[in-house]
Amino acid sequence: MVRAGLSPERLTREGAELADEVGFDQVTVSALARRVGVKVASLYSHLKNSQDLKTRIALFALEELADRAAAAVAGRAGKDALAAFAEAYRGYAREHPGRYAAARLRLDPETAAASAGVRHAQMTRAILRGYDLTEPDQTHAVRMLGGVFHGYVSLELAGGFGHTAVDSQESWAWIIDSLDTLLRRRAAA
Repeated sequence: MVRAGLSPERLTREGAELADEVGFDQVTVSALARRVGVKVASLYSHLKNSQDLKTRIALFALEELADRAAAAVAGRAGKDALAAFAEAYRGYAREHPGRYAAARLRLDPETAAASAGVRHAQMTRAILRGYDLTEPDQTHAVRMLGGVFHGYVSLELAGGFGHTAVDSQESWAWIIDSLDTLLRRRAAA
């Protein structure tokens, strides 16, 4: 590949593509150097180390995912917003499994506070306002939705639902319906 045009941004994008191809846990500065056709030392003027690269990929993935989720929920409310939000996450994970894994990277508090992760929480809370949840129920619901979506997507990506005749899309729709019912009942309680 051509050496010209190396920058932290380009290396982050290349690293994100590499993560989708080989898995986020396999992304290293050495692997990235091979991908872009340069010696490892050439990358250290743009990246500090492999952790820096992984953090950059995680921030890139969080931003992409937040943009996708925001576009999906725009103009929607209630169950429609919940389903669109959930499907944005699921679709992103299916299309970009390495980036999705990167988005789960534990960031230091300062980096996390400045990341698009804050937008994810704000969008989730905006959706939950349609259910009239108050604190602490809203915080519990944010955590529940994150756990359910991530758990389902992780199991699905690992091939965990191929052993039954029931289609995983059917189960996904059932889960969204169940979450909507639970949130409406909780708000009414």
